[in-house]
Amino acid sequence: MMLTVLQIDFPFNGPFGEEMSQAMQPLAESIITEPGLLWKIWTENAATQEAGGVYLFSDASSAQSYLAMHSARLAASGVCDIRAKLFSVNNPLSLICKGPLQ
Repeated sequence: MMLTVLQIDFPFNGPFGEEMSQAMQPLAESIITEPGLLWKIWTENAATQEAGGVYLFSDASSAQSYLAMHSARLAASGVCDIRAKLFSVNNPLSLICKGPLQ
């Protein structure tokens, strides 16, 4: 199976920083249990009012399933304009550049 990166971002009114860390901790604890997820890097930009994440999945199918579920969860909470991209990982080049692959 080929490692897959999922990048998601969307408009977000906050909170950001430490407040986001506290508010989203239960969600983070839930996300890490998703099938095929190896890790997630949370992203935020208070200046542009955006948030999201970069995820590494063990395979494309797990990434696609998560994207469908998470998009529905975001939409249900009123988030629109969700932008997502899926990428295959080039392991040899990523390892040269110290990519945190598992």
